[in-house]
Amino acid sequence: MTELTSLILDRIRDVPDYPQPGVLFKDITPLLADPVALSAVVDELARLAAEVDKVVGIEARGFILAAPVAYRAGAGFVPVRKKGKLPAETFAASYDLEYGSATVEVHRDAFAPGDRVIIVDDVLATGGTARATVELVKRAGAEVVGVAVLMELAFLKGRDRLEDVDLRSLVIV
Repeated sequence: MTELTSLILDRIRDVPDYPQPGVLFKDITPLLADPVALSAVVDELARLAAEVDKVVGIEARGFILAAPVAYRAGAGFVPVRKKGKLPAETFAASYDLEYGSATVEVHRDAFAPGDRVIIVDDVLATGGTARATVELVKRAGAEVVGVAVLMELAFLKGRDRLEDVDLRSLVIV
C-alpha cells in the first residue's frame, strides 16, 4: 500500500444506511479537513490533469476536488450540476445511481471545440454519473481524456460502464 493510499483510507469514514437503508456511504469530510491529506489528493489529481484545458467537477463533492485541481493544473473549471441548477442553456443526461436515478446538466457553451477535458469526482460507484458526464462533455464538443476519482467502489463495477475512457482511481476498495 502506498503512502497516498494509506493517507486516503485512514481519513474516509464509513456511514451505514445513509442516505437510505442498505447503502454504506463513504464520507470524505475527515480527509477534506486534513490539510496534508487534501493537498496530497489535489496534487495527485492535478498530476493526472496535466495538459488539459478544462477540469469538470460533478455536483456536489466533485466540485470540492475539481476546482483546486483545475487551479493547480492551470485549467478552467466546469461544473456538471443536477437538473435545473444552471442558469443558461444546457445539455442534459439521465442515469441510474446505486439507490435511485438522477439527471445532470452542463452549459452548452462550457467548452471550446476540441477542448481536452478530465472529469474529476470523489467516488466511482455504479458509474452512472461518470458515464452521463462523459456523454455530456462529448455532446458539448470537447474531448474526454480521462476520468479521475478519489475512490472507486470496485464491488459496484462502475469501471465496466467506462471501458472506453481512461479511468484513474487514487484508491480502490
